[in-house]
Amino acid sequence: MPFAVIAFDFDPYLRLDGGAVRWETLGIAGAILLALIAAAVLARHMASGDAGSDHLRRDDLLFIALGIVPGAVIGGRLGYALLHLEFYLADPGAVLDVEAGGLQLSLAVAGGTITGLYVARLLDAPAGRWLHVAALPLLMAIQGGKLAMAWGGTGQGRPDDAGFATAYLGPGPWGSLAPSLPSIPSQVLEGIGAGLVAVTLVVVLASGRIRPRDGRLFLVALAGWLLVRLVVATTWRDPAVLGPLCADQVISVVLIAVSLALLGWVSRRPATPTPQGSTREATPEPGTLEPGTPEPGGHAPDWPDPEQAVRWRDPGDDG
Repeated sequence: MPFAVIAFDFDPYLRLDGGAVRWETLGIAGAILLALIAAAVLARHMASGDAGSDHLRRDDLLFIALGIVPGAVIGGRLGYALLHLEFYLADPGAVLDVEAGGLQLSLAVAGGTITGLYVARLLDAPAGRWLHVAALPLLMAIQGGKLAMAWGGTGQGRPDDAGFATAYLGPGPWGSLAPSLPSIPSQVLEGIGAGLVAVTLVVVLASGRIRPRDGRLFLVALAGWLLVRLVVATTWRDPAVLGPLCADQVISVVLIAVSLALLGWVSRRPATPTPQGSTREATPEPGTLEPGTPEPGGHAPDWPDPEQAVRWRDPGDDG
């Protein structure tokens, strides 16, 4: 076997009380959890000073996150079918069998974004501001998930004897074919690239170049990651389907074009004035009602009544 500078020889499972779960799965779940926490923190930071229909209610985050799931599954499954088009054209019903095959990441992100925005609209939440919040957490989730794939040997690129090539020894099971063959760690390269895009966005935000919180930051983050994915995919083992491009690269090119077109549309769109009298504007956060303030849609409570308080303090006034 050719010499590999980085060789992994460990059990890819965490085994507890007769059960087992892959380290890769735990890493991906942890990355998603950290991204949700980051989104909640950023929403709270952005909410300070906000009011009216632009206010970000943190209790909406859970519903939006749940709304992302069906779109991500549908988009990811559609993308996986496009990657294996001949097989699914021969048996279209197999697309619905989620136990066979997997999901394609970039269309999963696109599909989850669409359904998440739909839920935000149902909640009368400011979708553009939620997209602004989601930009960095999205890159965090991608970076963490891609790096976690290295724990399971998933996502290995084409064989190579470069000094940074990786190989997986031991029984596994590992997530790539011929895991012991030194190969380019494509999953790690994409994770590092997503992290660099996130750092670049932080620098751009600090410079004040992207001030409007209307979703354009999310589109920049999405296009930046897709560009990284497009470049890293040149190290994959996938065959070319359109010139030098593999099927996943074709999807990346289409999504980059869509992201840039939407970015141009959002940048040219005139600012929308804050609507007055919004139902969300009239709905305070829990625990913020002053005494005597009517509940939304209700009546003012009988207590405290200032006149009753005076009579209680000086009962002699009653007679």
